[in-house]
Amino acid sequence: MSMQCPKCGAEQPTDNLICARCGIVFAKYYKYHPRRGEEAPAPPPAPVQRARAPSVHHQAPDPEWPDSLILPARPSGDWLSLGAHATLWAVLLVWGLTLMLASVESGAVGGSFLHLVNLPFHEFGHILFRPFGHWIMSLGGTLGQLLMPAICCGVLLIQTRDPFGAAVSLWWFGENFLDIAPYINDARAGVLPLVGGNFGESSPYGFHDWEYLLGETGLLDLDHRLAQSSRVVGCLVMVLALAWGAWLLARQFGYLNRQD
Repeated sequence: MSMQCPKCGAEQPTDNLICARCGIVFAKYYKYHPRRGEEAPAPPPAPVQRARAPSVHHQAPDPEWPDSLILPARPSGDWLSLGAHATLWAVLLVWGLTLMLASVESGAVGGSFLHLVNLPFHEFGHILFRPFGHWIMSLGGTLGQLLMPAICCGVLLIQTRDPFGAAVSLWWFGENFLDIAPYINDARAGVLPLVGGNFGESSPYGFHDWEYLLGETGLLDLDHRLAQSSRVVGCLVMVLALAWGAWLLARQFGYLNRQD
């Protein structure tokens, strides 16, 4: 008995498993091309994928807020850290308002605890910038006390991913502008006490940083205006830092509420 290959039509014995001409395997061919009166086998069922339960630790950020270093979409921390941050923010608010509402001439900033913190960085700035000449060295004191909080802000924001800590450092950065303002304002008067017990009016020329800086540039008569400008810049930066911190606290509070 013989049969025809269903593909090429070649005559061959019925017990052949493979076509002698085209080489097809009959069993595989009929699996996908059934004979008349036969039905094609049903395809195997698709594998069932079980839905994973949402994980709190890997929750997707809120799509309403774009994720960034400054304004993270998903805050971190628990209720304890929120309480500590809120307490610190309240202290900075009250302290900042006390300093910002005081006049440059009042000396409130110079009597603040932070003035003693800023002073070592001011003096280190003179040493750091000494190789660049006397004028830059004199400016280096002011640069030194501004660089330290700026560096802290950058490290906390980029390295440790702590935006609230960065906001606190930004507040400190703004406070340093308030701390510098009385020194600028004293350039002509020279009545503020300087390091070592000297006063600007009795010390050699060049000992009082801002008397020297403004005197060498011909801007000595602008000392009061520049002092007020430094105060305004400081106030704006401090307000920005407080607003940033308040936004972070509000986001953390809302996020923790949703988790509960």
